[in-house]
Amino acid sequence: MAFQCQRDCYMKEFVTSVVSCCPAELKQEVNGKKETIKGFHIKLQDTILFPEGGGQPDDHGFLGDVPVLRVTRQGPDALHFVASPLEVGQEVQVKVDWERRFDHMQQHSGNNHHRDRKKRHRTQCLDTRPHPGTLPLELGRQRSTIELDTPCVKPGQLQELEECVNEKIRAHIPVMVQLLSIDDPAVEKVQIFRGLPEDHAGPIRIIDIEGIDANMCCGTHVSNLGHLQVIKLLGTEKGKKNKTNLIFLAGKRVLKYAEKSYNTERSLVSLLKTGPDEHVEAVDKLQKSVKLLQKVRTVSMSITKRCSCSSCRKEGDNEFMNIIANEINTEETLVFLTVGEEKGPGLFLLAGPSELVTEMGPQVLELLQGKGAGKNGRFQGKANSLARRGEVEALLKQRCNQRSSQEE
Repeated sequence: MAFQCQRDCYMKEFVTSVVSCCPAELKQEVNGKKETIKGFHIKLQDTILFPEGGGQPDDHGFLGDVPVLRVTRQGPDALHFVASPLEVGQEVQVKVDWERRFDHMQQHSGNNHHRDRKKRHRTQCLDTRPHPGTLPLELGRQRSTIELDTPCVKPGQLQELEECVNEKIRAHIPVMVQLLSIDDPAVEKVQIFRGLPEDHAGPIRIIDIEGIDANMCCGTHVSNLGHLQVIKLLGTEKGKKNKTNLIFLAGKRVLKYAEKSYNTERSLVSLLKTGPDEHVEAVDKLQKSVKLLQKVRTVSMSITKRCSCSSCRKEGDNEFMNIIANEINTEETLVFLTVGEEKGPGLFLLAGPSELVTEMGPQVLELLQGKGAGKNGRFQGKANSLARRGEVEALLKQRCNQRSSQEE
């Protein structure tokens, strides 16, 4: 049989009677842990709550005031799992969680809308090569995916397809539901991507999007493509062997995605202190800084108490050199750091005991042909040439040795 939810997908409330009530268990995941809930399976005379199937999740809702936690199909019947029992024969008002239902309708119809009855594959409106068709659909909580029977889809094809399907939405093309007997000749003309379930009973349900797709389907759908609002193709992922997963959003999910993206963008503007167009560059710079800091810690941990130490790197800036100096006990160690090419221009930092830095800073500046200044045990600046860096190291070691001899 076809359930009332399949005959009229827009019905939100429905009065029916209880046919049976049997003890049952429901296994579900709560906060990452699997739990088993004891309850009851309720069979109704008919229902507007869709049981899970065809790649579409089940509906949630109420039987009277009792929440329905799960709906599954058993042959011609729908089993409604509830925590409290209901009396057989009593009338109940069934209410559907409409926000969840309409979201599923948009995503499911959005999937069918990508196809063309004369060109069965989604990308067929972009490519004349024959393809065997679309494969399984998955309606996730935040995004939906469908498996394409092709190894890849080019970015240009996705853009053209997105424009094509949204044009159909703006055309307000009707979506019709047909119930045909299994021996009806019209069934042979319909695209059937999956076989019928072994326990199927009753008529064959056909979803016909005028001029686009006529397909056997048990799920709930919109009555007009205009109700999809908009479709956004997010991209593709590698699927199973020689297949591609197409990721898409339809209807209200597109609006939620835009709102979430905008809020994320605003947060990044606040954190990175840059405009949206510069976020990628700013994050890339941060990642490089983190890698340099990790190397800094490695270098600083390997430095024991000594009179002087020296380090030269091609990449970095003044902040980087100061971070290194901060990791070292410069009250006892004279540190000389440079950033730049071996014989080209660059930056330098001399850090250590204040009296040594004050004394040696001007001499370092002269050897490097640079400009700079210092205070509080730091002397830094720009070097026109790092070619005499070795002479600076030798001079600093010599002065440190003299200082050590004086202290002894």
